[in-house]
Amino acid sequence: MEFCDECGSMMKTEDGLWVCGSCDFTKPKGDAAAYTVTDDQEASEIIESSGQDSSLPETDAHCPECDNDRAYWYLQQTRSADESETRFFICTDCEHKWREDDH
Repeated sequence: MEFCDECGSMMKTEDGLWVCGSCDFTKPKGDAAAYTVTDDQEASEIIESSGQDSSLPETDAHCPECDNDRAYWYLQQTRSADESETRFFICTDCEHKWREDDH
């Protein structure tokens, strides 16, 4: 794993170079034998909704935008580890996204 000298973001490898996705800083990768790159290191954790073929579970939830009564949902840790997760909902009709905290 390599971090950008300019902004500190994690860098990715492209054609023998380390490339920063945040500020476009590049530098030579160096000895290729010293690095191991896996698909997991390059994967993103973005959750996208795609309408009816979503793999997210559904529940009864009232959409504040269109008054639909069904939504996809998922949990994500957004605060410190000693606090509960935040529940996110995505409307099955208009795809409006909102969150629900325990507070």
